[in-house]
Amino acid sequence: MTYTLILRSIIIYILVLFLLRIMGKRQIGQMQPYEFVITLIIADLATVPMAETALPLAHGIIPLFTLVCIHFIFTFLEQKSDWARKVLNGKPVILVDPDGINYTNLKLCNMTFNDLQEGLRNQGYFNLEELLYVIIQTNGMMSVLPRAQYAPLTANAMKITVDNSSLPIIVASEGKINLENIKRANIDEIFIITQLKPYGFKSIKDILLMTINSDGKIYAQKYNSSFVSFDSGKKGDW
Repeated sequence: MTYTLILRSIIIYILVLFLLRIMGKRQIGQMQPYEFVITLIIADLATVPMAETALPLAHGIIPLFTLVCIHFIFTFLEQKSDWARKVLNGKPVILVDPDGINYTNLKLCNMTFNDLQEGLRNQGYFNLEELLYVIIQTNGMMSVLPRAQYAPLTANAMKITVDNSSLPIIVASEGKINLENIKRANIDEIFIITQLKPYGFKSIKDILLMTINSDGKIYAQKYNSSFVSFDSGKKGDW
């Protein structure tokens, strides 16, 4: 009996380790909601065949492989469909903007002011007036964009005047246009192609990632190529 338990435990451990590895490193950190749920269920299922020797080992292994298949299906849908990505992962939410705390979004995320302050302190920020944007990502991580005068190697300390940093938005990724963001940036497909054509982009499908900020600066990268960054002259107010 003892040897059977040891052997089953070793088999399940190796199997779960293998499954988590092929599911990707995001299973260890920065998981999306559906990945976190699958990981919790895998952890729970793995304990059953270890202890229940009367249960055939296959009855514990098959559900594990089923969950991994579900993971790959969800990952495929997430990569191919913006709609599926929003349903599975949600959207990043702005908690702090240039006007201060966005209370509506804070409540939408079921967060309190203490939660916000704790997250900011973990990022090394203690004063809200230093922050231009605070965004909570779909994996729960908090991203912070400080005001220009409070950024590292601060312009405030150097006693020079600079403009606030602007927030870049994704207008195209993985060969597809983000319709919501190009409308927000007041641009269209023709503008994108016109701007990128001199840099060797032949169509939208060549774009791995393209962002534009409110100062008109574009960051763009082709598949298997280095990025380019340039000023488009297109100003915005987002």
